Amino acid sequence: MYDICCVGHITIDRVITPRSSVIMPGGTALYFSSAMRQADLSYLLATSLAETEMHFVNDLRDQHIEVKVVGHSIKTVYFENHYEQDQDHRKQRVLQMADPFRAQDFIGLRAQYFHLGPLLADDIPVNMIKALSSQGKVSLDVQGFLRKVVDQQVIPVDWPDKKEALQYVTVLKANELEMEVLTGSSDVKTAIRILHDWGVKEVVITLGSRGSIIYNGSRFYQIPAYNPLTAVVDATGCGDTYMAGYLYQRIKGEGYRESGEFAAAMATLKIESSGPFKGSMADIQSLLVNSGARAVFGIY
Repeated sequence: MYDICCVGHITIDRVITPRSSVIMPGGTALYFSSAMRQADLSYLLATSLAETEMHFVNDLRDQHIEVKVVGHSIKTVYFENHYEQDQDHRKQRVLQMADPFRAQDFIGLRAQYFHLGPLLADDIPVNMIKALSSQGKVSLDVQGFLRKVVDQQVIPVDWPDKKEALQYVTVLKANELEMEVLTGSSDVKTAIRILHDWGVKEVVITLGSRGSIIYNGSRFYQIPAYNPLTAVVDATGCGDTYMAGYLYQRIKGEGYRESGEFAAAMATLKIESSGPFKGSMADIQSLLVNSGARAVFGIY
């Protein structure tokens, strides 16, 4: 029985910003796992990738992260993420795709939370979400279900199975654009209530530099973003880092606000450098203690 099991593909990422262009491993699987590296709980990454990229798995294992490779994917997902000066938004291309996950590969596996990080619409079938909901609580970053690849370009689309699938989801994370695509509403609180009505117990909407909002069915919690001390370097993986911090705190018994603020601080530290989160729990606590003038609230 694990505290958290993350399910997602490790990717090859080419990240292009006004400052640099680098190639590195990525995906929810890598960013979430790296953020969980120092967490004092039992954690498993279940991933799939081609044999040619198994060194990504070996690198994670060298950091004492437990990894289970499921299935036998012929290819590894390859993303190109292009950021302009405003890193709240990006353009993406997909140069190759991996095989989807299968429910039968997870029979007998149990966790308090299964955090699902699909990158593309076919990564995780609905029957797998349903099956995992009987083996633990399901946390879902919805982004992949809203991505269609056409001539290598990532096109935003709706998720046709959303109402069937979301009834099995305890925690849903989406950004503002994904929220609107799912619900048809650009009003944050209206959209959140729609998602809750479809069965989600905890709705987490991230708003980039304007913070985030958490809803538990009875109350909205407005969470600030924190200004980085240094320049904004790379926003790739910030949402994954946020969710690692949020679920870590929820498992520890913290409330929604405390969990959201911890998650936001963790994401701020991540955005100050390229690649996954490299800080410590002490760094996060220090930022929170000294956050005062660094906190930035949106108005909703």
